[in-house]
Amino acid sequence: MSNPTKWCFWIFLLYVHPLMGQEGYVLGWELETEKTVNWETFNSEEARVKGLDSLKQQFALSGFLGSSWEKVYDQNDSLRVRFYLGPKVETLQLKNGNLPSGLISQSEWGVLSLDKYSLLVKDILTKLENTGHPFASIRMDSVRLDSGRLSGKLMLDQGPLILWDSIGINSSSKTNPKYLQRLSGIEVGDVFSQRQLDESALRLSRSPYFELQGKPQAIFRLQKAQPTFLLRERNANVIDGIIGLLPNENDPGKVLVTGQLDLRLYHLGGRGRDVILKWQRFNEQTQSLDLRVKESFIFNSGIDLSGEFSLLKQDTSFIKRELGLNVGFRANQNFYLTFFTKRQASDLLASSGFQGLDRLPDFADFRWNEYGIKLEGDWLDQPIFPRRGFRFGLDFATGNKRILQNTALPEELYEGLNLNTPQYALQLDMEKHFFVKSFWGMFFRSASGLIQNENLFLNDLYRIGGLQSIRGFNENNFFASTYSYLTMEQRLFFDRESYLLIFVDAGILENPNFGGRKDKPVAVGAGLNLDTGNGLFRFIYAVGKSNEQAFSLSLSKIHFGYLARF
Repeated sequence: MSNPTKWCFWIFLLYVHPLMGQEGYVLGWELETEKTVNWETFNSEEARVKGLDSLKQQFALSGFLGSSWEKVYDQNDSLRVRFYLGPKVETLQLKNGNLPSGLISQSEWGVLSLDKYSLLVKDILTKLENTGHPFASIRMDSVRLDSGRLSGKLMLDQGPLILWDSIGINSSSKTNPKYLQRLSGIEVGDVFSQRQLDESALRLSRSPYFELQGKPQAIFRLQKAQPTFLLRERNANVIDGIIGLLPNENDPGKVLVTGQLDLRLYHLGGRGRDVILKWQRFNEQTQSLDLRVKESFIFNSGIDLSGEFSLLKQDTSFIKRELGLNVGFRANQNFYLTFFTKRQASDLLASSGFQGLDRLPDFADFRWNEYGIKLEGDWLDQPIFPRRGFRFGLDFATGNKRILQNTALPEELYEGLNLNTPQYALQLDMEKHFFVKSFWGMFFRSASGLIQNENLFLNDLYRIGGLQSIRGFNENNFFASTYSYLTMEQRLFFDRESYLLIFVDAGILENPNFGGRKDKPVAVGAGLNLDTGNGLFRFIYAVGKSNEQAFSLSLSKIHFGYLARF
């Protein structure tokens, strides 16, 4: 092989060998003072351009502020460049050119290291992009370089003032844009703020109605920025029920309707409008009804308005009715504050059998007008089936309770009794989720309550027990004036929302009508939570022990149900 042919062959290998076996867009770069070529491969031409810009930024952060590059060759999908670094800058001496005095403090000027200069520029641009100037830029003017120190004036180009435009939804979501605008906290006409856009994404991510698909985008046009969100609706609505038809033993020839219904309709009309209906009747004499209606951002304000009504008929003992009105608003992305008023009315059902009593029975007729406040804090990673985070709810109510004299009771039983007294109620609920591994999680919940009055009756008290509190007992098995219980669960996940669980529920309750004796119920058990795609199946097997119930497998309870979601 002749010498010219050999040289061509080696030059060919020098340029081609690093590219052999590579696919995509190749970038080779070298320094002016070195002959070593560094090769990188990118999946697109845009990514290669960003990689080249990143290299120049790295050199600038190292002090080579005047670095530049030139092409050695650019053919097909391969680009090779040579960098000229220039003199290295060790420090900078800055003077204010045209920056507003309130943008940075006077102490920031003077001699700075490159790191501090980089942080200073970043801080200035961050402040500007949060006050309506996302296209602001900074440059140095009257630049001089002397012995590694660069001096000059810092000049600012704020760019156009950008204002918020109406919100955009980049999907076929049923969510109303006006509702989303209020929920995001972004007001049309306010100055653009990148921080506000990021915070709005956190707010929306906590919604039980939909979930965000990707980061929100700001579309700029005509000095306006339109915040745009890609949403996906959740299957949040729930229907669960069972109906039974039994012969009515007390009225032969007629049928007794028993069962339960749990209907929860959320986000009706895409406006955060909720309707919740719960009904239970497992025998002829006892049934309950709960109804709640909520309207979000009433009159396009930041206020939510909700009303509630409940009815409890406890066998032949008493009937209790509650009617409430709630006014709530979101203080920030983590806290929700509610002011409420409620009227409770309870009456005895029996009209006979009270002769010969020397004291009032455990139940009484009363009216209680209460006024209260509730604070909720939420740091869960997601509103439905969270894996990590903490949540709490604290509410306090006070008001005047008036005891009514029942004409079926002897008048002397009310002698010396203060019929009008103040009554207080306090409740605290907390839960904590731990995500230990991809298949293992832990859940802790604690709940406490206190109701205080000098004349407490059974129909005043809290009702505890069952699937939502202390398992292993019948629903609303316990009456309590004070209570506190703790739930501890170990969860073994085999799908995102499906898991096996083992648990312990332990509590302490006090009922003044039973001589102030304290009960310490405990329950243990296991269960299954299974997501079927269109619903949720839950099966819980629990064994409980209390003062009135021995720890026995023959007294164990099975809680199960299926929630259809749509």
